[in-house]
Amino acid sequence: MHPTKSDIQRIALVLLSLATACGGGSAAGGTPNGGSGGTGGVGGTGGVGSPGGAGAAGGAGAAGTVPAGNPVNLGTAKNYAILAESGISTVPTSAITGNLGISPAAATFITGFSLIADSTNVFSTSPQVTGKVYAADYAVPTPSVLTTAIADMQLAFSDAAGRAPNTTELGAGSIGGMNLAPGVYQWGTGLLIPTDVTLTGTANDVWIFQVAQNLTMSSGTKILLAGGAQSKNIFWQVAGLVDLGTTAHCEGVILTQTSVTLRTRASINGRLLAQTEVNLDGSSVVEPAQ
Repeated sequence: MHPTKSDIQRIALVLLSLATACGGGSAAGGTPNGGSGGTGGVGGTGGVGSPGGAGAAGGAGAAGTVPAGNPVNLGTAKNYAILAESGISTVPTSAITGNLGISPAAATFITGFSLIADSTNVFSTSPQVTGKVYAADYAVPTPSVLTTAIADMQLAFSDAAGRAPNTTELGAGSIGGMNLAPGVYQWGTGLLIPTDVTLTGTANDVWIFQVAQNLTMSSGTKILLAGGAQSKNIFWQVAGLVDLGTTAHCEGVILTQTSVTLRTRASINGRLLAQTEVNLDGSSVVEPAQ
């Protein structure tokens, strides 16, 4: 007996329902192994998939990677305009908007700030700091809070260093005069900024600069922002030292494995997060809005 037209339609509807039930997870944003499409998936080793990504993006989270377009997670290190491990010094008068922190070094390794201890001994204040100053030898809970912040700073450095680059060896390590789109830029050498550089993008765009050696900004040089770009989404991951020349101006979060030096009247809208020391000379540091 031959099937009627209505029989064929009913069979087609059943097959379509079965296909939707079996494949709906992928279409909705990911298989169980790839993570939930709504959140991009959480990787087994801590990696995070891209927000709202498809199933494939959730799978990237399982490999322990972070999408290049996501801001670097600073953890509790974002609570400091300056965070260092071995020393913070200034030739007065500098102006810092935000908190200072040092660990495992003690408060005696914060020099030039004329610190005034609070009665609780949990923090100090300084005429040069609009915020609080914390050191590893202050009263509980400061030591443990700083230990966590330092660990978060180191994790952030590794996060930034691990992002896959979009562009490598741009300008052979000298990018003066360039206008740079969002992305991850990588150099196997040092990076020199001899003249102004503009970063153009939206308020949600992210720039990550991976520098294998030193980062040097020449005197009077500026990092300029255009199109709504925000300093909180700019990250300078530097394996060597960072040197901002006289009156130079930088934007973004500096994550360095060694030291940061801001020379006379140099300034930054961002954070200085150094695994050794930070040295200021009549400089200005203003933390970005969260």
